[in-house]
Amino acid sequence: MPHPNDPKLKSFIDVAPDSDFPIQNLPYGVFSMPASAERRVGVAIGDFVLDLAALEAAQRIDAGAPGVFAQPSINALMALGPQAWSKVRGRISELLCADNPELRDDADLRAQVLIPRKDVRLHLPIAVAGYTDFYSSKEHATNVGVMFRGKDNALQPNWLHIPIAYNGRASTVVVGGTPIVRPQGQLKPPTADVPSFGPCRRLDFELEIGVVVGGASRMGARLDAQQAGDMIFGFVLLNDWSARDIQQWEYVPLGPFQAKAFGTSISPWVVTREALEPFRVAGPVQDPKPLPHLQQSGANNYDLDLAVDLRAAGAADYATIARTNFKYMYWSSVQQLVHHASSGCAMNVGDLLGSGTISGPGKDQRGSLLEMSWNGSEPVELPGGLRRSFFEDGDSLRIRGWCQGDGYRVGFGEVEGTILPAN
Repeated sequence: MPHPNDPKLKSFIDVAPDSDFPIQNLPYGVFSMPASAERRVGVAIGDFVLDLAALEAAQRIDAGAPGVFAQPSINALMALGPQAWSKVRGRISELLCADNPELRDDADLRAQVLIPRKDVRLHLPIAVAGYTDFYSSKEHATNVGVMFRGKDNALQPNWLHIPIAYNGRASTVVVGGTPIVRPQGQLKPPTADVPSFGPCRRLDFELEIGVVVGGASRMGARLDAQQAGDMIFGFVLLNDWSARDIQQWEYVPLGPFQAKAFGTSISPWVVTREALEPFRVAGPVQDPKPLPHLQQSGANNYDLDLAVDLRAAGAADYATIARTNFKYMYWSSVQQLVHHASSGCAMNVGDLLGSGTISGPGKDQRGSLLEMSWNGSEPVELPGGLRRSFFEDGDSLRIRGWCQGDGYRVGFGEVEGTILPAN
């Protein structure tokens, strides 16, 4: 059988050239049917979901441990390790290949295991063990630094030496499509003498990619770049919703807390590291050179196009407000994971690492409203004469992402969220 990443590989299922889910992708998700609350693992192929639990019950796929697909998350599959991941993906590719009659010519089995995506409900694909959000785009960090500290002091002294991060809340990581309630917190604008408590007035998004950790490390152990890379199962689109005015008051001296704890949205499909291999690229030159434990020899960034769409409350359609690429990230996902474990911090199956806001060098490549509107001084222009500096109730934001191959694309679908009024 051809390698699952072979660009010439075709499925017996018709897949449009601009579909996010060709046979070269096969991302994992968790779904249920309208008539049942039972959740199970599937993969996306074209406009269908392949039910892996039903395939396992039919003895057509074997992950090496029983029942890993009849689960409400993909954690059990991830815990089997990289060899099992490759074996399962290879078997799924084999079953869906146009030249293989095993599933193609078995009408009864096809009816059991291939379900139109429009007929399923998608759920959070992983049981999130822990959530850490990084700050790894030099362009984003520079923009924010210029805004608040001036051009000569844009980057903090440690930024070029260490992947900066904070520990977020796993409890409020939700699947895309889940509404986000406007958070409340302590607010103290510069004109006020004392803080007050109330709804956030400067609600923002952050365009990110989430790293899904599929392996574990023991407390006290460290990881090298090879080990960290092998532990990465896959990636999701991630929107780390941010309350800028709450954050401005609370972040000194220990960093974000409630301003980032109320909601983080991820896409329902986890695109595997293996599917993204053809799109690896070298990241920016790191100067000064990182300390030895953070140095990397391989190309650990990805040529991954990203688009941000905003639909203002009451508007009929989305408008694209930014386009950028994951390849611009200064600190790679591998370096982030190496750093996370460098103190001896134990990593767990199901850990989620946010890349940090992804911004590019152009003004139209900024990954947050804070940057796009330059802290509210240059509102974003939308169709119909509408403008936004930060979100209003009823606004919806959608993030899309894909890697473009030769005649196919490996995509993530989308992560969407709509702002509801504060409780």
